[in-house]
Amino acid sequence: MDTTALGFNTINLGHGSGGVMTRDLLDKIIFKTFSNPYLNQKHDGSIVHFNNKIAISTDSFVVSPIFFKGGNIGELAVHGTVNDVAMCGAIPKYLSLAFIVEEGLKIEEFITIVNAIKLAADISGVQIITGDTKVVERGKGDKIFINTTGFGEVNPKANISTDNIKVGDKIIVNGFVAQHGMAIMSQREGLEFESTIESDTTNLNFLVNDLIDEFGNKIHLLRDPTRGGLASVLSEISQDTNKGVTIYETKIPLEKQVAAACEILGLDALYVANEGVFIAIVDADIANAVVEMMQKDEKGKNAVCIGEITSGHPNKVVMHNELGGKRIVSPLIGEQLPRIC
Repeated sequence: MDTTALGFNTINLGHGSGGVMTRDLLDKIIFKTFSNPYLNQKHDGSIVHFNNKIAISTDSFVVSPIFFKGGNIGELAVHGTVNDVAMCGAIPKYLSLAFIVEEGLKIEEFITIVNAIKLAADISGVQIITGDTKVVERGKGDKIFINTTGFGEVNPKANISTDNIKVGDKIIVNGFVAQHGMAIMSQREGLEFESTIESDTTNLNFLVNDLIDEFGNKIHLLRDPTRGGLASVLSEISQDTNKGVTIYETKIPLEKQVAAACEILGLDALYVANEGVFIAIVDADIANAVVEMMQKDEKGKNAVCIGEITSGHPNKVVMHNELGGKRIVSPLIGEQLPRIC
């Protein structure tokens, strides 16, 4: 887009006033980029039709920096909400999109973010159908915050609930953990590695839906370990089910450069955020087939079974290391990685 034709180079308070400047911003950038029959009504809401149960998830994205290796805040907002809907066993269809923009944001940056949202939404198979834009005074925000709400139809074969988890169930991860959090942290700290650590932000909805179509209610639970990482999600599951979780350190997929970055910064990869990772807790009799199916998909090519649900040590996650030792994996206390999503 030729920004000179817009007549402004930065976002200013007038763009949040609700008047002519707001309409100018919306018409020239937002409505033009996301044009579809729902959004083109230019109403404060949108009417859509669903035939089955629906899943709804909302999230806010405040990541800093807003541009990072492997992505930016725009595509992160789409992927994060699409994946949350998918973890409910649903097929995401629609998103609302709300911006809180700090006065002074360069219009080129705003357009780059909007275009990234458009591309991520198209690839994920969702439409932006309603939204909002507000502008706050310089110094009252941090360039841009984004809120998205996702809507999707629940797959008729899905039955995703912690109530379904039973002793013997296997725990499967679709790929390398801790990449997103370490991409953000290494960029903030100015760390350089032999190979660039990039965020794993991506949509997982198609892989998840394929798994549900194939295995149905034998997939008992799906979760994406974003903030708090793998350790926090597994701890929550253990406490919610009053069962034990056993995992094996040598099975946890961790890229070498990410492991090195964690060591340099004194971080435990189990607590580092992810944006393209999910865990599936499944019947033991389909675990191998689930892993094999995941590995045939680009977004599950590094899938592996990392542990199981047990009747021992209820409410605790216990990790076994390669030397035969064990340690309790506690839930995250406090904030380890600020502003990673």
